[in-house]
Amino acid sequence: MRDPPVTTVWLTGLSGAGKTTVAEALAERLRSEGRSVEVLDGDELRTNLSAGLGFSREDRSTHVRRVGFVAELLSRHGVVSLVPVIAPYADARHDVRAHHDKHDTSYLEVHVATPLAECARRDVKGLYAKAESGELTGLTGVDDPYEAPEEPDLRLDTTGIDLSTAVDHVHQLLTATTTEEAAS
Repeated sequence: MRDPPVTTVWLTGLSGAGKTTVAEALAERLRSEGRSVEVLDGDELRTNLSAGLGFSREDRSTHVRRVGFVAELLSRHGVVSLVPVIAPYADARHDVRAHHDKHDTSYLEVHVATPLAECARRDVKGLYAKAESGELTGLTGVDDPYEAPEEPDLRLDTTGIDLSTAVDHVHQLLTATTTEEAAS
């Protein structure tokens, strides 16, 4: 039996939307199915791959392109790359998709479209509270832009669904895509 094609699944959305939670749970499910998977968490990679970059538009876009390169490289070598990275700018996400296309590697974009109010309510990292108090500026979605994808492969609002359902939606997208690619 031929292995299904591998892919990058980019989960974009605001801080607190549920990107990493969904990616980690999906990774566990894919590993239980015998797939090689890597979660490329934006916070971890910013510390290690993009140390020294700030939060200007240029630096954020550079970080996204770097992560996209690593994701494509892993995918090309048989690893499903799950990428929970905010990636606030459409042009940087477009560049990542183009890089994948150039190398005939599948790229799926999942917009974790949890509303700002819900992300702020969750405030897992305390960022929204810091932004509200004036201690933090440049928070994506608050005083720095987030350009939501116009046509993601999947739009997922984690507000009204449980984690298992959210993972099911992304898994179905991934399975449908890899089945299509295996058939072609």
